[in-house]
Amino acid sequence: MKARGMFKLLLQDKLALAAAIYMVFICLVALVGPELLGKAAVSINLRARNAHPFHIESGWLYVLGSDSLGRSILARIIVASRNTIGIAAGSLLASMLVGGCVGIVAGLSRGALEQIIMRAMDIIMSFPSLLMALIVLYVLGPDPINIIIVLAITRLPVYVRTARAEALEIRQRAFVSAARVMGAGRMHLAIRHIAPLVLPTLLVIGALDFAYLMLAESALSFLGMGVQPPAITWGLMVAEGRSYLNVAWWLAFWPGLAIMITALCANLLAGWFRIANDPALRASLKTKAVVNA
Repeated sequence: MKARGMFKLLLQDKLALAAAIYMVFICLVALVGPELLGKAAVSINLRARNAHPFHIESGWLYVLGSDSLGRSILARIIVASRNTIGIAAGSLLASMLVGGCVGIVAGLSRGALEQIIMRAMDIIMSFPSLLMALIVLYVLGPDPINIIIVLAITRLPVYVRTARAEALEIRQRAFVSAARVMGAGRMHLAIRHIAPLVLPTLLVIGALDFAYLMLAESALSFLGMGVQPPAITWGLMVAEGRSYLNVAWWLAFWPGLAIMITALCANLLAGWFRIANDPALRASLKTKAVVNA
């Protein structure tokens, strides 16, 4: 479906539109915010330590309160958004690109190569993803690049199996058979005929997977195997705030709320994207828009 038609459908669904606006906003915050508030996020102000939310005597940056060193919670959430969303997005792109390519190769191959690829995916899926991530990060170290690689590997089987299933179905279609008869090789078939039809399915799964990867990164940070101080993520802020839940609940509440809202909006947008890309389900959006009108 063309982008213009997708945008019209999005405007007709108010809930999905609100989720899309929020996701665009939080991505802009992640891009620009750390450059503007990087110093404020690490500035220590012992006079305002553990300041309550809406404590604006020290400035508007303290509207969400401050931590035990007097650092602005709002500034830290904004700065942490880049690491949280960046790691999730990097893992998503890596797993989608590699998994999609490997899955298409498996779908077009016959014999040993396909079996090797699928058995490797079975091995990865046999391990609990969070446990595997903890073990690998304990050995390699909790570096952001290592976190992206580990999270991408844990999600790789999803994209490989999906791309393979799609490629197996598409390769049986008449236009692919015609291209093969005319002398098209496997590389040409994969790039020109199969990949464009597999991509929309992978994008739908990726939209759903973004929330999972963000929560997985937050879980790793909460367990102490994610990004390490002085860098910050939302999960790390929750972990740091759990020791102060009885006296300063806002230290963990606000970053936890940011995680929840972002994951919720990502799931809402992914659900809408799945419906908008399915011709059978797309009619329900148009019918809903006509009824609301």
